[in-house]
Amino acid sequence: MAQSTIQPISLLIDYTPAIRQSAGIGRIIRGQVRALLAANPGYDVRLFVAGQVSQAEREDAPLPLHTIPLISERNLIRIWHRLNVPFPRADWFAGGRAELLHATDFVLPPASARRRVVTVHDLAFLRYPDAAMPSLHRYLNTVVPRSVQRADHLIADSQHTADDLQELWQIPAGRISVVQGAVDQSHFQPEPDPARQQAVRAKYGIGERPFILGLSKLQPRKNFARLIRAFHAAKNEADLPHQLVIGGSKGWLYDEIFATVQELGREGDVLFPGFVDEADLPALFSSAEFFAYPSLYEGFGLPILEAQACGAAVLTADNSCLLEAGGDGALYVQAESVDSIAEGLVRLATDGAYRRAMAEAGRANARKFTWERSAQQLIAAYTKAVE
Repeated sequence: MAQSTIQPISLLIDYTPAIRQSAGIGRIIRGQVRALLAANPGYDVRLFVAGQVSQAEREDAPLPLHTIPLISERNLIRIWHRLNVPFPRADWFAGGRAELLHATDFVLPPASARRRVVTVHDLAFLRYPDAAMPSLHRYLNTVVPRSVQRADHLIADSQHTADDLQELWQIPAGRISVVQGAVDQSHFQPEPDPARQQAVRAKYGIGERPFILGLSKLQPRKNFARLIRAFHAAKNEADLPHQLVIGGSKGWLYDEIFATVQELGREGDVLFPGFVDEADLPALFSSAEFFAYPSLYEGFGLPILEAQACGAAVLTADNSCLLEAGGDGALYVQAESVDSIAEGLVRLATDGAYRRAMAEAGRANARKFTWERSAQQLIAAYTKAVE
């Protein structure tokens, strides 16, 4: 968008997920806000956070953080949506009423603004209700529809999520803007230093064997149980020397994942190193044979782009937004078919030329997803919201 078409506005952004969530949505919000400020659209931008923040978090933020003291994010939402009590209002703690409020994580917080924008990252809680804890499903199914109804404009992370909003809730297309995430090309890039790769492998106990990397919080929607079954089938079919490394902290309903490993007798071949520090991700992606991400449903697919940017070939599923994210730089499989996933694993593990071609195509694809591009999409959404 040309700079001359941008209208200056006072903008209040809920920065809470950027502080509370290290990956995923938090990483997207941090990247978008910093890119928005770098684009310098002439906005009066204020950030607020529900609950307390540390001094380190304040210093890391791109602008001063206005906090709503003594109230957590979840309790703030309960007060506003369940009791319909507009106190404490975020804008009271953040310099007064804004022209535009951006609720960045599904739910409108209590604040006064002439226009309100809500980002809906995905509708997984509707598409796959059994993949979430019942309490979380009830919560989202209550507050998200209310927020969508109250919002003047909606932001979706992908065209697929925008399509879901139209199909499931009959939201007119004109009320939705697609603002995609991006990948930090300065951080996520191939790690050329073998010593650094080796140090990261040692840190997470990976050892010297070639490995296939899976990465996400352990929960049903990520489809790790089928990935493990497919890995078992692939090893039996092609006598692969690989191990499967699934990084990520425990989320919810993850017992099936560990039970599948035990059932198949693959305890020596499947490793769960736990949470992986963001600083270690480039070396981990770079040292993996390839990245496997056959998720059942995603709103954007950020790990695909991060893996591609680091030079890793990618296997992912042909559903939801994953085709948008992976582009021409991924091998697509059917997420609900163990045989399809296994076939993809065998191809990437045994065909070096194909794997290298996918890695090269993936890097080209990831370069399209810049934060500058995301900021321009965000500015266009804000402009549409206040028209």
